[in-house]
Amino acid sequence: MTTLRAAIIGLIGLVGIVGGAQPALSADYPNRPVRWLIGFSAGGPVDVVARIMANWLSDHFGQQFVVENRAGSGGNIAAAAAVNAPGDGYTLLFVAPNNAISTSLYKHLSFDFLRDTVPVASIMQLPNMLVVSNAMPVKTVSEFIAYCKANPGKVSYASSGYGTSVHMSGELFKSMTGCNMLHVPYRGSAIAYPDIMSDKVQLIFDNLPGALAQSRAGTVRALGVTSPQRWPGLPDVPAIAETVPGFESVGFYGISAPKGTPPEIVDTLNKAVNEALKDPKVIEQLANTGGIPRPMTPAEFGKLVADETAKWRKVVEFAGASVD
Repeated sequence: MTTLRAAIIGLIGLVGIVGGAQPALSADYPNRPVRWLIGFSAGGPVDVVARIMANWLSDHFGQQFVVENRAGSGGNIAAAAAVNAPGDGYTLLFVAPNNAISTSLYKHLSFDFLRDTVPVASIMQLPNMLVVSNAMPVKTVSEFIAYCKANPGKVSYASSGYGTSVHMSGELFKSMTGCNMLHVPYRGSAIAYPDIMSDKVQLIFDNLPGALAQSRAGTVRALGVTSPQRWPGLPDVPAIAETVPGFESVGFYGISAPKGTPPEIVDTLNKAVNEALKDPKVIEQLANTGGIPRPMTPAEFGKLVADETAKWRKVVEFAGASVD
């Protein structure tokens, strides 16, 4: 009995040592480079924002936050890689509207995004912008709607691919206005602009940075932004909601981690990101992309992603869209 008692006491002591080791591991996080998976190619709006934050976090922690682009399948290649990584805080995922949309659009995903990830932090929000070919005889959203209804099936809209916010903004517009428009997907919105300029495709609900650059260059005409109110810095561009009440398609950017990531690490990252969003240099850099910082707690960001997932499910169902 003495031997058994000693063994039990020894085991309890060992469990205590192991249990006590976890906070210590979390306390010195990160002690090696952190991999940050991005579901889109280098150079795009998502990539630019990720690198702004990665540079700040690398300086803050003294460890490299390495952006790793895993483009393809509407961002699902990166999401799958993140979901299947250890939940130790050394693999993160850049979260954007595609993650909320893919849940209902893709019918055979190997993961459930809300179930298999934990929310870490919100970074920023930004709208899309409706821009049309200069050949289109419209200058306002109301004129555009009237034109679509007078020419059913003759108007087509470009997107940066199935399941992107650019695609779903168009579908949301169709569902709320009754406009009959044909979706033409491209491998990135930049590729679509030559066809819009030549009026082969009439419009796009593009991410603000790309659409703004093209409209300022005069190659396309801006009709409205997809935020519920006019976007700061663009007071002369109406919100589509001024013509279509309730219309809203605001993109969100943030960070999630694999399920099982310790709460202490999530909290450490969340505090760091929220601190970065107070840095004047970061605020200016994000403003240059068209975005506005939106610091949140992990729980608040998790609710945002869940609410967006539910919202876009309705749009996907209306569109009858699916990707196998």
